[in-house]
Amino acid sequence: MFGGDTLYELRCSLQLAETEREGGFSPHVSPFTAVNDLGHLLGRAGFNTLTVDTDEIQVNYPGMFELMEDLQGMGESNCAWNRKGLLHRDTMLAAAAVYGEMYKNEDGSVPATYQVYYMIGWKYHDSQARPAERGSATVSFGELGKINNLMSQGKKSQ
Repeated sequence: MFGGDTLYELRCSLQLAETEREGGFSPHVSPFTAVNDLGHLLGRAGFNTLTVDTDEIQVNYPGMFELMEDLQGMGESNCAWNRKGLLHRDTMLAAAAVYGEMYKNEDGSVPATYQVYYMIGWKYHDSQARPAERGSATVSFGELGKINNLMSQGKKSQ
């Protein structure tokens, strides 16, 4: 799922242009989630062993309008009920200019950053072995570095 910093370049450009042209802004990109919210959701669903990982993927586009066309094709246009239905043409052109001015790459393309969250949750079942109690280990991780010496000594004595 997409994370909270996804498309920050586009969102910032739209907010700046709309504030300048229309005196305020409304969201034009669907809201994204924060990583701590995912952990809470998995916990509330009964998962005990949780892992949430994140990746940032940057995709370059010729311009803001090509990015918006891709978003629409992915079904990622704004899905909020209370969204503003129309964005004026001059605001869109101003947003494209802001986007290009603030984030343009050397080759003239503009980046779009996608933050992707990967989630893994585990539910224990009665048929599965339980993990050992915390602190019940009989060997320290510090002693693992000595294992090569012990193995080589064992081979010499054979």
